[in-house]
Amino acid sequence: MSNDMHRGMSPKEALRLEFFIIGLGLLALVLIFQPFSLTLFAIGSGLVVLAGLVNNLLPLAQPGVQIRAVVVVALVVAMIFCIVLLVSISAAHLYGVFFLKPPDPNTVAGKAMLAAKPFYMQTFVWGLAVVAAALAALITYMNRVRS
Repeated sequence: MSNDMHRGMSPKEALRLEFFIIGLGLLALVLIFQPFSLTLFAIGSGLVVLAGLVNNLLPLAQPGVQIRAVVVVALVVAMIFCIVLLVSISAAHLYGVFFLKPPDPNTVAGKAMLAAKPFYMQTFVWGLAVVAAALAALITYMNRVRS
């Protein structure tokens, strides 16, 4: 690790971090309430959750706090975000299994739903699981290197 990671933040750097965290939340709200695009709304919806998690970094936006501590907490927040996404995808799937009637194979929509890959075989889900595992390994490695 470089020496920059072990020094404390200056007041200017701490203020920048604070503005970034607050700005992320404001950007998420703007994207949610804009009337132009559903894609921007979807991005804003994800950013709201991420901004809520990133708000956990606000107490660290103080002069003198090591940058390494902020990075470790940010990695933990990212890992939690990935795990929450995996749990919510699984919960949505289980809701559909237990509370919705199965698709009708006699309709075009039913045939398409039955032909779709299950959620646990989707590339996005496995990519998310790999990212969460990699973040957990990186956090563990950083803690061992520090010790």
